[in-house]
Amino acid sequence: MITFLDLYKINQRFRNEFQSAFSKALDDSHFILGENVSKFESEFADYCDTKHCVGTANGLDALTLILRGYIQLGKLKKGDKVIVPANTFIATILSVLHAELVPVLVEPNPETYNLSADTVKEHLQDDVKAVVMVHLYGQLADVKDLNQLTEEYNLLLIEDAAQAHGASSDIGRAGNISHAAAFSFYPSKNLGALGDGGAITTNDSDLNKVVRLLRNYGSEKKYQNEVVGYNSRLDDMQAAFLSVKLKSLDEDNQRRRTIANQYLDGIKNSKIRLPFYNGSDNHVFYAFVVEVDNRDNFVQFLNKNTIQSLIHYPIPPHQQKALSEFSYLKLPLTEKIHKRIISLPISPVMTDKEVQTVIDVLNTY
Repeated sequence: MITFLDLYKINQRFRNEFQSAFSKALDDSHFILGENVSKFESEFADYCDTKHCVGTANGLDALTLILRGYIQLGKLKKGDKVIVPANTFIATILSVLHAELVPVLVEPNPETYNLSADTVKEHLQDDVKAVVMVHLYGQLADVKDLNQLTEEYNLLLIEDAAQAHGASSDIGRAGNISHAAAFSFYPSKNLGALGDGGAITTNDSDLNKVVRLLRNYGSEKKYQNEVVGYNSRLDDMQAAFLSVKLKSLDEDNQRRRTIANQYLDGIKNSKIRLPFYNGSDNHVFYAFVVEVDNRDNFVQFLNKNTIQSLIHYPIPPHQQKALSEFSYLKLPLTEKIHKRIISLPISPVMTDKEVQTVIDVLNTY
């Protein structure tokens, strides 16, 4: 069996360091917003080349707190519209709704699955005040043109970088190519914790101050609450584990790119549409996503050949029961993508032999 993602094998590499970090944290017994959180925030800010990093409980909260922070600062107001890709994971849209803003769902570029400046421009209206660009599957969105467009129209540009830790372009690294970015450290991510976790990165000192308040009951000093806040703090133990794994992130991302290139070079089957990749560091391959006409048949074929797969994501957000208010939308490209996509195994601990097995099997489909 070729597993889709072997979390045990991924984390086993760090067992001794994890145990040392756990013992130190247990001895220190400062479990909430302790030294480990401050240390990781500083390290991750340096890694992303940003001034600030704020640890949160998860990626959804990170994105929600950015939007809530901008409302607190008066740069957004409730009811403003926010452009988001229609084919994103539902969390992106939930963050907009949780902030009492209005999501505008926009079809992606069919080649990259990400927002492009051209399609965003078609949906600009007076009440659109922000754009959330999702770096889906680990590939940066149209960052240069989206930066130019949002600057021209005086819009906030926010990154959902939950899948793109370490991806970089000639204008910067994920987390530092917008006004603010949200990350998830869900265990399956390229930089994954041993539980939930998230972070906000930004160069905006005012936003940094506000989201630090918001994540901790609106309080900077204990029992003194300045704003209506939340309880969304990165766990101190998880921060310690993330500091351990951060040191290997670039190496792990490069291994993912190597595997992706092996797939791209080796899979020669007209029934399988391979993902677009320009060969740069703008993609960290959180997922290696292909398209097929008959997905059910393809999944059965993979299962028969003992290759695990996953679908990111089977149902488009506007067709989810939770978002029934958007069910009237006609989004043919998004709907087509969600019917055809399937993710192949990819991780830094896959062996060349396993990769070649996947290639050989797919070439017989």
